[in-house]
Amino acid sequence: MATGGAGADLMTQTLVLLGSAVVAAPLFKRIGLGTVLGYLAAGVAIGPVFGLITDGEGILHFAEFGIVFLLFIVGLELKPSRLWDLRVDIFGLGFAQVFLTGAVFSVIGLLLGFSTGTSVIAGYGLALSSTAFALQLLNESHDANTPYGQKSFSVLLFQDLAIVPLLALIPLFAPFSQGDDAGPTGFTAFAIAAAAVAFLILAGRYLLNPLLRVMAKTGAREAMLATALFVVLGAAWLMQVAGLSMAMGAFLAGVLLAESSFRHHLEADIEPFRGLLLGLFFLACGLSLDLTVVFENWWLIPVLVPVIMVIKAGVLYGLGRLFKMPVADAVRMACVLPQAGEFGFVLFTAAAAVGVLDSNQASLLIAIVTVTMALTPLSVYFGGFLVPKDAVEDMDEESSLNLHSVDESGKGPNVKPASK
Repeated sequence: MATGGAGADLMTQTLVLLGSAVVAAPLFKRIGLGTVLGYLAAGVAIGPVFGLITDGEGILHFAEFGIVFLLFIVGLELKPSRLWDLRVDIFGLGFAQVFLTGAVFSVIGLLLGFSTGTSVIAGYGLALSSTAFALQLLNESHDANTPYGQKSFSVLLFQDLAIVPLLALIPLFAPFSQGDDAGPTGFTAFAIAAAAVAFLILAGRYLLNPLLRVMAKTGAREAMLATALFVVLGAAWLMQVAGLSMAMGAFLAGVLLAESSFRHHLEADIEPFRGLLLGLFFLACGLSLDLTVVFENWWLIPVLVPVIMVIKAGVLYGLGRLFKMPVADAVRMACVLPQAGEFGFVLFTAAAAVGVLDSNQASLLIAIVTVTMALTPLSVYFGGFLVPKDAVEDMDEESSLNLHSVDESGKGPNVKPASK
């Protein structure tokens, strides 16, 4: 009876999640707010408001695989040569954005009287934008292939890389020793991570294509699908074991298969999982929002959220101009990336576990991250008023030319989010 009850409860929760997505996504899309905000609102409604689902954190942990699949597809569209061409944007513009934005937020934290560890971790956590949100918005607006879309992706890619050293910083600020439970540190941790990356590169070069050829010869579509899932999840697991992010493992696997003859097949197999799990991720973000923290800090969140987004947008715009982006491009990039991101959840949770942040601080920061995500579609909409009309027309014309060139190669524009 207990098992049946648990099964019925799981079925009920599944139906509630799917039903809320079916209602919210097209509704918010129709009124011009975008599906992302629809998923967030639906999650808040069925979770904190009506209490239909209570395990938001558990669902969020599972739904993070949506980011894993997203980064794999992004990697599939980035050949190593193209990735090398973007090195200036990734390690120049991307590094400058993370360093400067994190430094500004850290200084503000110190001026407000917080400790160095709290200020640095909170500051640099808020400096990271949401890859899932930004790429989803760029795809929905068909701007992924525009110059500003490519710059935005480069910044996001460096931010995904930055989570690794930021996680490594947390133990340095911890007020107490982790004892025997602490993971490897220093040279050992670096060696493990380097070995895992080297193994993944060698496996991608010499094992993955032969494996895919063998599975393709079987003619069994389900076997090929299982192989695609194995490749993505295996690469993600390997990076997680090595102390890196699962998303980065999936991204590397995608890059290594970008020149494979099975690239389009893999993308077609993974795409439905990516879309479904990303929608679930946004729902889970709404589910995990702690309304108690929001109500207790009702006066603080409306102050901090706009300040954070304005500062971040200002840094992005200034750096965009410094890197010789046109005004219109810099404005649009600033309006797409002002939010905090999903890696903030990971960073703040890890910091709270070792005492760098207390539970109230972590909950407040997570609430701020969620609210900034929810306001991003409005930020993009507002950015449209800041860009001169003639600049928009020029950008749309250039984007159209890029998309036509994509179609001539046999691929539609909407499945090329990472032609950066």
